[in-house]
Amino acid sequence: MDYLDTFSQFAAGITYESLGSDIHEQVGWILADTVGAMVAGSAEPELRALAARQAPGASAALVGLGSRASAETAAFINGTSGTFLEMDEGNRFSRGHPAVHVIPAALALSQERAATAPVFLSALVTGYEVGSRLGAASALRGAMHPHGTWGTVGAAAACARIAGLDAKAMRETLNISASMTTASSKQTMLEGGLVRNVYAGLSNRNGLLALQLAECGFTGEHDGLSSLLGKIISEKFDTVGLIDGLGSQWHLMRNYFKLHSCCRYNHGTLDAIDQIASRGALPLPAEIVRIDVSTYNLAAELKDKAPRNTLAAKFSVPFAVATRLVNQSSALSSFTWDAVRDPAVLALAQKVEVSEDPSMTQRLPLERPARVVISLHDGRQITGEAGVNRGDDAAPYSREELRQKFMDLTQRVWPAAHAATVLEATLELAALRGSLAPWAALLERAPQAA
Repeated sequence: MDYLDTFSQFAAGITYESLGSDIHEQVGWILADTVGAMVAGSAEPELRALAARQAPGASAALVGLGSRASAETAAFINGTSGTFLEMDEGNRFSRGHPAVHVIPAALALSQERAATAPVFLSALVTGYEVGSRLGAASALRGAMHPHGTWGTVGAAAACARIAGLDAKAMRETLNISASMTTASSKQTMLEGGLVRNVYAGLSNRNGLLALQLAECGFTGEHDGLSSLLGKIISEKFDTVGLIDGLGSQWHLMRNYFKLHSCCRYNHGTLDAIDQIASRGALPLPAEIVRIDVSTYNLAAELKDKAPRNTLAAKFSVPFAVATRLVNQSSALSSFTWDAVRDPAVLALAQKVEVSEDPSMTQRLPLERPARVVISLHDGRQITGEAGVNRGDDAAPYSREELRQKFMDLTQRVWPAAHAATVLEATLELAALRGSLAPWAALLERAPQAA
């Protein structure tokens, strides 16, 4: 039995009911966090315009939009909306966002095939572990964005689990999906190219399509994962590490959640500013001469001082620093079009210099460090430093903080009472105290009037 047989056997055999209550609780919050991101993203005008152009259907909910579509369309639209605001959970070991690449496809197919809650939840865990482990076992080329790559295979694994495929058929589906990933460009996020937001949507749709192809008799390579991750989008693929700890070391238990409404690579810097704030009042922008940020290599790439839109702003350390100081917040409201056009924010961003500290790069992936030095007109310097980012398993947010995040996000679309009902129903579903169809029906609630 080779590594891929072992991996496929693991993916085909995950049974949610057999997992512990700690995993059930974590799945509940991952599911809630992803639903919250999808609902909030559904309010964006570009997303609504895209959804309106899709053919109507009856299979699956378009979350937050109050309508239905085919399973393929729902997987695509919900996957796209979930990444729009940069609020979806992620995993520092895979260096990407497993849940949003898996949950939309699993939800859409589960609705189409009337799957039970345990089957849907088994698929969620399957897809998360497959996708995240593939990301961790590889090292994508530097010019690639992780969205749309290994997440496609995670989505395919989730769909194959819903279909009840055995290990042999699971392997075939994974091999097919390896040929259906996208060559996603990191430059799109740096420049604010909104096409970046569809990468996760394409992963979900193509993962579902991979299952359909397998069920129709299509085949893939003998080992498509090694081709994809060992030769094409990555030249490093650790097949030993991929299967190490299967069934005992769960990636979803070492994920991170986000409260800063921007790219995770900004979070060390923002945590360092929060550390300064915890010691007393932050300086006023008028008092600041210069701000120096030292951080790891991936974060040091985010240097744009004049982002052209809200997406580019979320991938800019200078903007994140400036809007945090001007608006006294790093929440969603600090990354809107109003913030991007604010002269005070843009002026302060010009004073932020970002550089790589190689010793910080060496601390990845266990830490994502940053040091912030704020130099003032009176000659003083104020310094803050972060190692492990808030929201990681080593420094987790409280459940109450995650609850408030869910409410803040979903109230862009739904009234507070419905949002609270959805949150409780989601946590109950993950605890195996609910049924899938009534829970999914809650997600079909139409947006409230602006």
